[in-house]
Amino acid sequence: MKKKIGIVGWLLFAYMFVSAGCQKESTEAVTPQTPEKDYFVSAEQLAVVPQTVLQTLATSQGYSKFVPQIKYDVAIYNLVYTTTYKDQEIKASGLLAVPQNMTTPAAILSTQHGTSFLDSDAPTNFPNTFSGFELFASTGFVTLIPDYIGYGISKDIFHPYYDQKHSGLMVVDMIKAAKSYAKKQAIKLNNNLFLVGYSEGGYVTMAAQKEIQTHPEHGLSVTAAAAGAGGYDLTGMLAAVTTTQSYGNPSYLAFVLQSYNTTYNWNRPLTDFFQEPYAGRIPELFNGTNGAGKINSSLAKNPAELFNPTFYANLKKPQEELALKQALVDNSFLNWVPKSPTRLYHGTADQSVFYQTSQSVYDKFKAAGATNVELISIPGGTHSSSLEPMVLSVIPWIQSLNTPDN
Repeated sequence: MKKKIGIVGWLLFAYMFVSAGCQKESTEAVTPQTPEKDYFVSAEQLAVVPQTVLQTLATSQGYSKFVPQIKYDVAIYNLVYTTTYKDQEIKASGLLAVPQNMTTPAAILSTQHGTSFLDSDAPTNFPNTFSGFELFASTGFVTLIPDYIGYGISKDIFHPYYDQKHSGLMVVDMIKAAKSYAKKQAIKLNNNLFLVGYSEGGYVTMAAQKEIQTHPEHGLSVTAAAAGAGGYDLTGMLAAVTTTQSYGNPSYLAFVLQSYNTTYNWNRPLTDFFQEPYAGRIPELFNGTNGAGKINSSLAKNPAELFNPTFYANLKKPQEELALKQALVDNSFLNWVPKSPTRLYHGTADQSVFYQTSQSVYDKFKAAGATNVELISIPGGTHSSSLEPMVLSVIPWIQSLNTPDN
């Protein structure tokens, strides 16, 4: 749910900044009065967007169906917080969107975006980048949009793509930081917490849900989660990719391998994984200045042509590439069952993240006794076309669950 703002958006925001201005809301965190760690670092106000501007912007960006839900002005902040990468504390960033003039306490909604290759696509580059998730705040939720590790303030780190541990903690720590900031600023919150994400964001959503559920020491509880078109079963995805002669998004394959090579300190040469000339191209392709189109057009779409022949052959041998295969197992959701209400959304014609990955993890959840999980298929939906019907379904669902008693 990410779009670049066009000329209409720029004109609207030109007005918005003249009328609202930018100001530093807070700098360094106040020393906590209790032993509990404060993850909040800073919050810089980027804008206050009027309801009417959001309605016009939603229409201009192709989200006209959301207009009836837009009820509040929204204050937008660049939130900096601490999290953990390779067991070291780092600073991460994300967008915080706060509905204005609400008369009742708001729930927190953490929204996770899809795969990004461009540094400029980080949500905190707002208003140059408009993720679309900002619109959730105008419906009455204090909305978080993490940049992810590897973007925004942490862009010097190679993004830990499809890494369950870092994905989950990054979201959890931002939620804690947002709650801390809300307390400092007397922003009234209720006890509800919702998670919503699509594509990689669907995966990150499930990682955060699992992190919260399996680690009660976080002091958080998920009210409900909606995950769309994420690669939850990475072993199944690998099996599907290695048996096809054409995969339209080789950028995803290169991204995963580079991520694991870096995150797990394998430090293998790229020629171990890829044939030339692709191995030599990849570092520059993934330097944060190229989008998916450029990367995909620069890599072979046939896995047999993209991968090093030995590596490709070993993927199909049970006793070879064991470190990679174990990482894929560890980062899949095959031995865990969500307890909070959960919806999985997926388009049946998705050729980027195959529908089967949602079906297989749903089947495992049900077989393990899950009672609050639904798989909602979007007939004929592709990876790009399935987001809008998912969001239109999710908004009334989470609104129905956002009660003071939850």
